[in-house]
Amino acid sequence: MRPWAGSWRWITLVLLAWGTLLFYIGGHLVRDSEHPERSSRELSKILAKLERLKQQNEDLRRMAESLRIPEGQAEAGSLAAGRLRSLEDQLTRAKQKIHSFQKLTGDGPGPTQEELRRRVENGVKEFWYFVRSEVKKLANVETSERQKYADTLLQDMGHQERSIMTDLYYLSQADGVGEWRVKEAKDLSDLVQNRITYLQNPPDCSKARKLVCNINKGCGYGCQLHHVVYCFMIAYGTQRTLILESHNWRYAPGGWETVFLPVSNTCSDRSGATTGHWSGEAHDKDVQVVELPIVDSLHPRPPYLPLAIPEDLAPRLHRLHGDPSVWWVSQFVKYLVRPQAWLEKEIQQTTAKLGFKHPIIGVHVRRTDKVGTEAAFHPIEEYMLHVEEQFQHLARRVHVDKKRVYLATDDPSLLQEAKTKYPDYEFISDNSISWSAGLHNRYTENSLRGVILDIHFLSQTDFLVCTFSSQVCRVAYEIMQMLHPDASSFFYSLDDIYYFGGQNAHNQIAIYPHQPRNSEDIPLEPGDVIGVAGNHWDGYSKGINRKLGRTGLYPSYKVREKIETVKYPTYPEADKLLNSQRK
Repeated sequence: MRPWAGSWRWITLVLLAWGTLLFYIGGHLVRDSEHPERSSRELSKILAKLERLKQQNEDLRRMAESLRIPEGQAEAGSLAAGRLRSLEDQLTRAKQKIHSFQKLTGDGPGPTQEELRRRVENGVKEFWYFVRSEVKKLANVETSERQKYADTLLQDMGHQERSIMTDLYYLSQADGVGEWRVKEAKDLSDLVQNRITYLQNPPDCSKARKLVCNINKGCGYGCQLHHVVYCFMIAYGTQRTLILESHNWRYAPGGWETVFLPVSNTCSDRSGATTGHWSGEAHDKDVQVVELPIVDSLHPRPPYLPLAIPEDLAPRLHRLHGDPSVWWVSQFVKYLVRPQAWLEKEIQQTTAKLGFKHPIIGVHVRRTDKVGTEAAFHPIEEYMLHVEEQFQHLARRVHVDKKRVYLATDDPSLLQEAKTKYPDYEFISDNSISWSAGLHNRYTENSLRGVILDIHFLSQTDFLVCTFSSQVCRVAYEIMQMLHPDASSFFYSLDDIYYFGGQNAHNQIAIYPHQPRNSEDIPLEPGDVIGVAGNHWDGYSKGINRKLGRTGLYPSYKVREKIETVKYPTYPEADKLLNSQRK
């Protein structure tokens, strides 16, 4: 039998991914070994990174296809052996760090946390034993049986991965950490909402500094909402009350206030002593009323644009949330989409009519004008692959009486297709919303009602499967952050990573070196700044090494996010009012 070179590439990638898991666990457990009281929150921090494992099944399935690649390239065997030796080194270091963590002194973590930590450690160790054993067997499997063997191996690995992720979930809730996270999320949100309310309700509107934003940007609802969020962030950063001009809104001619609560109760008049177009914060300091263009035409660009977060909140946000930038965006969305009474009633009635209840996973399928221009076509099977995987995760923690899916789409034919292909699922959907989302009906009040309902229900689900190229999907994900202490990992995107249109550069920092293995890779050294272009969801991301000016692929685990912080105003008077109310 010829050397099984094509398969070694697949094997070693699987092993390296799991070796990285061990290295992460070891590294994060002992980062603050001199401070035992930090151990609990450090353990919770690893969850954000370990959530990447939920994407590994897709990676593994794709890699399994490589088993069908013709054999050849004898040098692949020696390359694979080198990668395996590297993996063994990572495992050794991870084991040493885990043992170091066990030697921490002081009161230490609670008994539940320690029990779960040991269970996770044992689960990862047993997983490695299993993978090592099964990979050794692969070389002796007959060619005709290799695909079947690989499929069974992937299934078994999925079971073990879900077991480890379940233990990690309970670890994140152990010994009061879950309760702390809920309280901290509420306290932070209350703080920000109070500051926004203070800014938006000046005692004398005639003297207030104002920023004028016109809602009628030439795009759909999700895009227009993000346009207003962008305006709001600059208003907050420049300490100006946002004046939202929405009369003759293309979705609702009566304006924003006919659907959502007004952005201000005391100041909606745009008049002032002086008025001018945006020309920069410093230049506009003596102008009372500033008109803001769309973000595409904004010059100069202020520092307050996403993905930056406030410097004064950054330490708390880094500790609480897996993606602080999304959390910060969500706070402005939260203030903006407070529904009027009629809309609140409509949401409640539709919830009862649809039979919406948990557990449920949200699926958003955007077709029509997006396909072929801004996004590729994705069949329903691609979405349902991840839906099934998430239900298997959920079943480890909660009782799944039915596998419910809330399906939001602008393709009216998709609901029946999904029901026919997946009879074991209960699809909850309103096809009238799908019809209203069509291009010929899109800019109507009925269409607005439909997209608001779709976004609401998608945000209420336990997990979201969609394409982040869609603004609707990203808005639903943003609203999710309001409903949980940290919902940063509650999604699977079939295409883009999260982004905010018009954002400043999204950068990452290399934490491990990387030597290119082919012409598509770029080198990394610790500390290199990488401009992110996207995640391929196969263990690799694409970006530019800003130091070298080279664009290409790099292992996603070898970098961390570089969250920019900005000196936003802190609104001390608003904080005093909030503190007095709490007393």
